[in-house]
Amino acid sequence: MSDLLAGAAEAAAGLAVHGADAVDPSARAALVARDVPARLAAQDPTLWGAGAEAAARTRLGWLDTHCRSRELLPQLAELTAELGDLDHVVLAGPAGVTSAAGVIADCLGRPLTVLDTADPGPVRAALGDRPARTVLVLAGRDLDRTTDAHLRAFRRSWHDAGPEAARHLVVVTPPGSALEALADELGAVLIPADPHVDGPWSALTAFGLVPAALAGAPVTELLDEAAALAGALDRERDNPGLALGAALAGAAEHGRATVALVPDGTGLDGLRHWVGALLAAATGGRLLPVPAKSPDAPGVGGPDVLTIGLGGALGVGVGPGVTADVAVHGPLGAQFLTWEYAAATAAVALRVDPFAESVGVDDDGPAPADGPPSSVDGAVEVYAPAGAPADLTGALRWLTDGLAPDEHLAVTAYLDRRIDAAVAGLRPLLARVTGRPVTFGWGPRHPGHPDGRARHLQITGAVTDDLEVPGRPYTFAELQAAQAAGDRRALTGRERPLLRLHLTERAAGVAQLLDTAGRTRT
Repeated sequence: MSDLLAGAAEAAAGLAVHGADAVDPSARAALVARDVPARLAAQDPTLWGAGAEAAARTRLGWLDTHCRSRELLPQLAELTAELGDLDHVVLAGPAGVTSAAGVIADCLGRPLTVLDTADPGPVRAALGDRPARTVLVLAGRDLDRTTDAHLRAFRRSWHDAGPEAARHLVVVTPPGSALEALADELGAVLIPADPHVDGPWSALTAFGLVPAALAGAPVTELLDEAAALAGALDRERDNPGLALGAALAGAAEHGRATVALVPDGTGLDGLRHWVGALLAAATGGRLLPVPAKSPDAPGVGGPDVLTIGLGGALGVGVGPGVTADVAVHGPLGAQFLTWEYAAATAAVALRVDPFAESVGVDDDGPAPADGPPSSVDGAVEVYAPAGAPADLTGALRWLTDGLAPDEHLAVTAYLDRRIDAAVAGLRPLLARVTGRPVTFGWGPRHPGHPDGRARHLQITGAVTDDLEVPGRPYTFAELQAAQAAGDRRALTGRERPLLRLHLTERAAGVAQLLDTAGRTRT
């Protein structure tokens, strides 16, 4: 890494990208020949082809949303002062619009509780933490079943705690949405979101800034950092976003479609998760982002992997025995805009629609009965598909042995990311076993390729302390089970290999899975 940092960098506004031109110099030249920097900065919707043009006409607002977001600052200052006694900020909504606020709070050391799960554990913990001093931020366009459940639970909690509920509710949504009508009905504070920006592209909109500001983050600085970088985005040189986007596309075109995102020890560690979600959404599966917890973790290096070190400052290596191909250093606001620009630019080169709608989780109705497990091994029930071994070790070996050279393994855990956090250790263990990329995500997030180049491991767990959803005929555990079942239906409908493991006792089951995975060999 030190040699990489000593070389030439593409830099602007305090953000530097090292090593990008060495990945594939021709990729950048091709983008410049098509006048992509000037056309993208001008929000040209024809860049991604005729099929993407209609969506692009209304989805390019992220390029200058940092300018429009300044209009929110007086309202945010007034709101944070008015709600200064509410020091427990909870954000609820789909992961696509809540992840950036969580990253801002994490990177800047501000307390923010993000609820994008139906698992009763974190919901109960959030409800029990200072209910009379809680402000709930609902973010999104529509009120899906999970967010509806969160709202109902908190309104019950506020009623029990005594304070006026409307004061404790802030709704962030585009004008004309179903959530706007709900906010009016409930008398909640309503803050409009940019209607031309959605999903992970919305980091610097109200979706990211409102909850972060309520948590005490310096959101004005984020906008200043993005604005300082924006002037470089129409350049052919000294344009970090162009250099990074060309490197991503060039790597994919030459068989390095796995992008390992590793922290370099200089801060902004949580940024890699948002970057991973953005790249997956923008490239339609052409890139496989793998956020790695440590730079020397299994699956970070290899001939088909582009390793990118992320940080807030220069001068630190990415770990023993690991050499980053590209390093991206700079302040958080500039990072958001740089990565958005790079993702859109890579999509141009890869000829994919970066704004294609993704399919959400199907959680309608109760979870269907799965039938009896194939086998029970300690605290783990095995639900193996037809033709696969029934026992735990055999089923895991079947799943990992079957990986083709162009496939990866996607692990999704429908568990409590706080209490059951150790299960994330499956990712490096299975990466070592398979020698292939392995992704890990918490349900209902989808860490796999949408085009079906993945084998899937789903992990669910028994709930011993369930929580009712007020006014609904189901509980949080039943809602989570329905989400997991919806995922399974979608995957089997695409004829993807799927193994489900259910933990009858979570702590023991996680320990057993880690032990079994560590002893599994392909």
